Amino acid sequence: MVNWGQSVRLVLEHLKSKIKTLPSLPGVYRMINSKMEVIYIGKAKNIKKRVASYFVKKQSSPRTRLMIGNINSIEFTVTNSEADALILENNLIKKILPRYNVIFRDDKSYPYLMITGDNFPRLMFHRGSQKKGNQYFGPFPNSNAVRQSIQLLQKVFMLRTCEDSVFNNRTRPCLQHQIKRCTAPCVDLIDKNSYQNDIKQAVLFLQGKETEVIGDLTKRMNESSEEFEYEKAAMFRDRIQSLRQVRLKQSVSDFSENDADIIAVAEDLGEVCVNLVMIRGGRHLGDKSFFPKNSVVQNIENIIEVFLTQYYDQKAPPTVLVVEKNFDKNLINNFFQLKNYPKIKIISKIMGDKKLWLTMASKNAKIALKQKQNEHASKVNRVQAFRKLLNLPEQISRIECFDVSHTMGEHTVASCVVFDNNTMQNKDYRKYNIKDIQPGDDYAAMRQVLERRYKKIISEDLRKPDIILIDGGKGQLSVAKRIMQDLGIADILLVGVSKGPLRKPGTEKLYTSNGLVLDCIDKNNLGFHLIQNIRDEAHRFAITGHRVKRDKARITSKIEEIEGIGLKKRKSLLVYFGGLAGVKNATMEELMHVEGISNKIAEKVFNFFH
Repeated sequence: MVNWGQSVRLVLEHLKSKIKTLPSLPGVYRMINSKMEVIYIGKAKNIKKRVASYFVKKQSSPRTRLMIGNINSIEFTVTNSEADALILENNLIKKILPRYNVIFRDDKSYPYLMITGDNFPRLMFHRGSQKKGNQYFGPFPNSNAVRQSIQLLQKVFMLRTCEDSVFNNRTRPCLQHQIKRCTAPCVDLIDKNSYQNDIKQAVLFLQGKETEVIGDLTKRMNESSEEFEYEKAAMFRDRIQSLRQVRLKQSVSDFSENDADIIAVAEDLGEVCVNLVMIRGGRHLGDKSFFPKNSVVQNIENIIEVFLTQYYDQKAPPTVLVVEKNFDKNLINNFFQLKNYPKIKIISKIMGDKKLWLTMASKNAKIALKQKQNEHASKVNRVQAFRKLLNLPEQISRIECFDVSHTMGEHTVASCVVFDNNTMQNKDYRKYNIKDIQPGDDYAAMRQVLERRYKKIISEDLRKPDIILIDGGKGQLSVAKRIMQDLGIADILLVGVSKGPLRKPGTEKLYTSNGLVLDCIDKNNLGFHLIQNIRDEAHRFAITGHRVKRDKARITSKIEEIEGIGLKKRKSLLVYFGGLAGVKNATMEELMHVEGISNKIAEKVFNFFH
């Protein structure tokens, strides 16, 4: 066994000549292990000094010592400045996801409120890439904040939210107009100039210029009143009242900045949480907490820098950032300049109103961190109870669970879900379309999915599970045992989860491949809860896959019945109208607008559904 000192000496001897030749210039360095995998990426003002600093005698972090012990070679890229290095580091980290880097991961892009660039613009929720011609407001901390803003704008400015396919084919106002949430531009109840003026006011409102909006509405109300258009004047009056109520409810009266992000960090037991509070247009939109991966190897200042570069990599920050910790402001400002962002004011000397809001953000971070720790402890307790329930050793970690779903034997889909490291591993989930079996033969379906799953695992030398859960009783378990024996991996423990005679949650019976039968299990047993949760997740995943396959088959088979409609035309129709329902409800004229659909074919489609 090589100890820490020996490991450092071996690494130093191996890399000595390399470190001496490293340039004393800004750039990015990459630590690479013996498998030629990049395990760490860093940026430096001076590459040579920064890399050499890793190989001092004392390293406080065990994780850092472990990383250094795994370094086999070092590569580097010189850049023009440290800010350029910061951008390159950020791009490489997102692409490679090295094992030892701090990574702020988020499964979804942030939601925005979008106003389209149509003649009569539409108000809508948006995620993903942004296109020219549309206006985007955000980002918002969550989807609920966007939808609440949309509801508010509908109430005050009465803007349309319907899809273009609906808007272009209306012949009379919809319910939104009746409840005073839309001015019905679809049927010309408002002219283009008036509607565009409402859009302009909505944009000003989203920019925090309520006073300007109220002033314009007041002027229009008075003009309408002088021209004896009392209904229009009353409409403007109601809008003014609504805006004033909103301003009272949502405005941040104790904060001097109109647009700002407030960032606080909490640290406890080696874990870190970054809390971001968003203020846009003078309104508090909410907050979001982030939990960086590998934060234990970094100090707080470095974590702040990493967060700012990763979070604002694709979206410009607001005009003001309030950050509680000291860090290299010049570096971050240079990063923003290279991104061509407008000038950003970074405040780290906190006082007055900003201190109050930073305290709130700090509380949010501490609470979120404590909740995560409690949640983790609960997950650990469940796994320990699971091991105890089945009398398993401590190293048992990875569980794979299978279920089969179909409707009267048709469109059979099997699912495999994976539990590891105390949580469900969504990225490892798999669906399997079951083919060439007798309809309704669940045993044959289970046999097929297990063969396909574990033949691949064996052939590609992938990680095997410690335990396999089967949704079923003795019969399904027997099938699974034979498959595992045939594949030569009978050492994996199999557990059949039988629903019991009444099929009620809590009455399940467990059968294991080593002969253990567990009946009348305590309903409050945490290990039993874990089994139920994993089984239910496999069931949900299988049903989702089955329904998609079934619905797709129904749509396809229905249109396939129309003579003269091939695959390309079917696809054109379904894409143009958004599904079978749109095709069924389309008029002859609308059908003829679809590319590749002649008058004759349009008539056939129309007559088929009517």
